[in-house]
Amino acid sequence: MATWQAAAESQLNAAITDTQHVGGGDFAQAFKATLSTGQTVFIKTHSNPPPGFFSTEAQGLEWLRTSGQVNVPSVMAYSDTPPFLAMEWIDLGYANTTTEHEFGNALAHMHQLPFACFGRPDKKTTGSQAVPNTPCDSWAEFYASQRLLPLAKLAKDKSALPDKAIRLLEQISQQLPEFGAADEAASLLHGDLWAGNRVVDKHGHSWLIDPAAHGGHREFDLAMMRLFGGYGEECFDAYSDVFPLQPGWQSRVSLHQLAPLTVHAIKFGGHYRSATLSALEQYS
Repeated sequence: MATWQAAAESQLNAAITDTQHVGGGDFAQAFKATLSTGQTVFIKTHSNPPPGFFSTEAQGLEWLRTSGQVNVPSVMAYSDTPPFLAMEWIDLGYANTTTEHEFGNALAHMHQLPFACFGRPDKKTTGSQAVPNTPCDSWAEFYASQRLLPLAKLAKDKSALPDKAIRLLEQISQQLPEFGAADEAASLLHGDLWAGNRVVDKHGHSWLIDPAAHGGHREFDLAMMRLFGGYGEECFDAYSDVFPLQPGWQSRVSLHQLAPLTVHAIKFGGHYRSATLSALEQYS
C-alpha cells in the first residue's frame, strides 16, 4: 500500500477499496477512488511536489469555494507528508447552451469580491515552479516582484529563454504602470485558469479545479482563459455585462500572459520560447 493511501484512509475514516488512474494534468498522478462506504472520491498525489503543495492547493480551493460564486469540489482530506489531496468526485458531462454564460457571470461576481492583498496572506508559493506570493499593495509591485522578475531569474538559470527575452522581462517589470488599469484592486484569482482547470458536470455546470489561487489583477485570469482557448465568447460577454474591464484591456492580454508563457518556456521549451519573446516584444 502506498504511504499516501494509508494517510488518506486515516483522514477519510474509510478504506480505499479500488483505485483507477484518471487524468491529472502534467504534474500529479490522479485516481478515482472507491471507499469502503461506497463513496467515490478524487485523489491526487505526487512523488516529489514543492514544499506545502497540497496544503496550499487545499487552501486555494477553500477560498474559491467560500466565495459562494463558483462551483468548487469540497476538500475531504489532504497532507503534504505524505503528499495527497482528496476531493469530492464530480460526474463529468458536456456544456449546454447556458454553460458559458453562467460561468462568465459567476467568475465576474467572484472577481468583484475584495481580497486581502496582491499575493497570498499566508505567503505560500503556488504552481509547479513555486512562484512567490509575498503580499503586495499594488498590482504593479506584485506582478514585477512576484512574477516577472523571479521567472526571469529562473528562466536565465535554466537557459530557458534567450538573453533578449530575459532583458525584456526585467525592463517591462519596471514599466507596468504605463500600460493602464494598474489601479485595479486585488481580486481573488483562480490563478491557472486554462480550459483544463474548468470542468463541466453532467448538468452543464462549470467547476473549478487545480487552482494557483492568489490575489491579483482580474485581467490575469481572463488572459489565461484566452491563452489556450476553450472558452466561448459568450463567457467573456457575460463577464463584461457584470464587471466591465477598464479601457485598453485588449492591449494588456499578452502582458498578463507573460507569466504563464514564461513558465511554459521553462517547463517545456519548444515553441513557448518564441511565443514568450513575441509577447514581450509587444511592450518593448
